[in-house]
Amino acid sequence: MEVVSHKIRESNGDRIFLAITYVLIGILVLIVLYPLIYVVSASFSDPKLVIAGKIGLIPSGFNVEAYRRVFTNTEIWIGYRNTLIYTTIGTLVNISLTMMGAYPLSRKNFPWRRGLMIFFTITMFFSSGMIPMYLLVKNLGLYNSMWALILPTAISVYNMIVARTFLETNIDEQLYESAYMDGSGNIRSFFSIVLPLSAPIMAVLVLFYAVYHWNSYFEAMIYLKERSLYPLQLFLREILVMNQSDNVMMDSIEMDTSKFLVAEGVKYAVIIVSSGPILMLYPFLQKYFVKGMMIGALKG
Repeated sequence: MEVVSHKIRESNGDRIFLAITYVLIGILVLIVLYPLIYVVSASFSDPKLVIAGKIGLIPSGFNVEAYRRVFTNTEIWIGYRNTLIYTTIGTLVNISLTMMGAYPLSRKNFPWRRGLMIFFTITMFFSSGMIPMYLLVKNLGLYNSMWALILPTAISVYNMIVARTFLETNIDEQLYESAYMDGSGNIRSFFSIVLPLSAPIMAVLVLFYAVYHWNSYFEAMIYLKERSLYPLQLFLREILVMNQSDNVMMDSIEMDTSKFLVAEGVKYAVIIVSSGPILMLYPFLQKYFVKGMMIGALKG
């Protein structure tokens, strides 16, 4: 039996459109990649050449002194440890509460569904403000503790709505009815049906929440007073913004010029060290990312 394949011929307009699309995507990729590659190059280059603007995408005057300073500094490792703890525990709390909130809101037979959605949506537009939140955290005894960075941001209403939409779109009500006829309750249905079928949206939410916790520093700056609890981003902020590199990284006997040069290299090295884990997380979640986001954006 002969199989006849029909190839769709592209018109000249289609070819021009695709060519323009590829060119624009290529430009966007270059715009995104150039700063990343430049920072990597600068972190391995001679600080004098970096300040003089004589480096490009390839390191000049190969130098690893900045990385030696970073990896031998105890506060950087303390910040790394704290950030890993805050990100891991915070993401687990976020995912648990988000999925548990999205599940009942996705069920059409839930009587308070519409009223709760209106209530949750209002919180997206109105917040208590920084001072009332600070007083609440302090009165609850969370001040200067890990939970001050986790519990106040335990759930994102936007992410919960995305997860709810995913569950409505992808899980048929007949599955719940069949499970109910077999004696399954809501709790068992949640763990046996909802969670196994929600891998794409959970992967997207893990990425969103993990990036938020990893990059967060403002809450730590407000709620933490002991440096032993600081996340990595606060130490990075001191180096990049507060110009406290002399206190964090340098020996007091060094000359000011030497301090300044080393601090320039340290800034780039710390950016690479702090961004590495999150950048390595993307490839593992990328296959779920587009599917989860597109499904979550179909309807509100």
